[in-house]
Amino acid sequence: MGGRRHVWCVLVLVSILSGTSGAARDTGGIPAITAPSADVTLAFLQAGRMAKVLVKEGDKVAVGQVLLQQDDATEVIQLAQAEADSNDMSRINAADASLAQKRVDLKKLEWAAGRGAATELEVEHAKLDVKIAELGLDVAKFDHEQAKRRHEEAKIRVEIMRLKSPIDGSVEKIDIEVGESVQALEGVIRIVKTDPLWIDVYVPLNQARTLTVGQSTEVEFPEPRLQRLQGTIVFVATAADAASDTLRVRVELPNKSGRPSGEHVLVTFKEVVKEHEKIKE
Repeated sequence: MGGRRHVWCVLVLVSILSGTSGAARDTGGIPAITAPSADVTLAFLQAGRMAKVLVKEGDKVAVGQVLLQQDDATEVIQLAQAEADSNDMSRINAADASLAQKRVDLKKLEWAAGRGAATELEVEHAKLDVKIAELGLDVAKFDHEQAKRRHEEAKIRVEIMRLKSPIDGSVEKIDIEVGESVQALEGVIRIVKTDPLWIDVYVPLNQARTLTVGQSTEVEFPEPRLQRLQGTIVFVATAADAASDTLRVRVELPNKSGRPSGEHVLVTFKEVVKEHEKIKE
C-alpha cells in the first residue's frame, strides 16, 4: 500500500512540474520555408498587340486594378456599333405600328362584312395579315434581344483585353513590353501577395494529431538576426504522407514589415499535455 502511495506522489509531482492537464508545451522547431499566400501569373485569353503597360515591377496593386492592355481599337468600334443596335427601337416600333394598322383594317372589314359590304374571304385575309404582323413584332423583339446580347458580348471582348489584378499584392515580374505581340494564354505578368505569408510545415503524424485550426504557433527567423513571431494554423491536412509519416500543416503569418517569401524558418507548435492516467490497483 505504501508503494502505491509513493508512485502516486511522484505522478503528482511530475504533473506540477510539467503543467496541469490541458497546458501547452513546446514540441521543438520544425524546419520550413515561407511562401506567398497568393501567387498568380496572368495571361490574355486571346492573341494581340500590347498597347499599354500600366505598372512596373515592385508596384503595389489592388484587386481589380488594370495592369496591362492590348490594342482594342477594332473592338471598341464594334462595341459602339453593338451598343447602337441594342438601343435601336425602330424595327419594334415599325412592327408595332404595322400590327395596329392591320387590326384596324380587320375591324373595318368585319364591320363591312356584317353589312354585306365585304366577303368572308377578305375578312380571313385580314385576320391572316394581323397574325403575320403579330409574328413580325415578335421577330423584331427577338432581334432586339439578340442585339442586346451582342452588345454584352462586345463589352466582354473589350474587357478581356485588359488584364486586372485578382488580388492585392505586388508586381513580381513583367514579361511583355508595349508594341510586342502576345499569344493567347501566355503568362505575361506575375502578382504575389506576401502579407500574410504562408508556411507549409510537414509535422510528424503523432504530433500533428494534437494540432487544430486556429491554434497559435511560433515562427523563428534565424537570419539576418534572430526573430520570433506568432503565427496561426489555418489548415491541417486530412491525408498523411505514408512515406515520411508526416501531415501537412499550413501556418499563416502576418507580414506588415514586408519580409520576402522563401526564407528558411523554424516553426514551433504548442502541444496539449494529456492528463496522466491513474494507476489501477
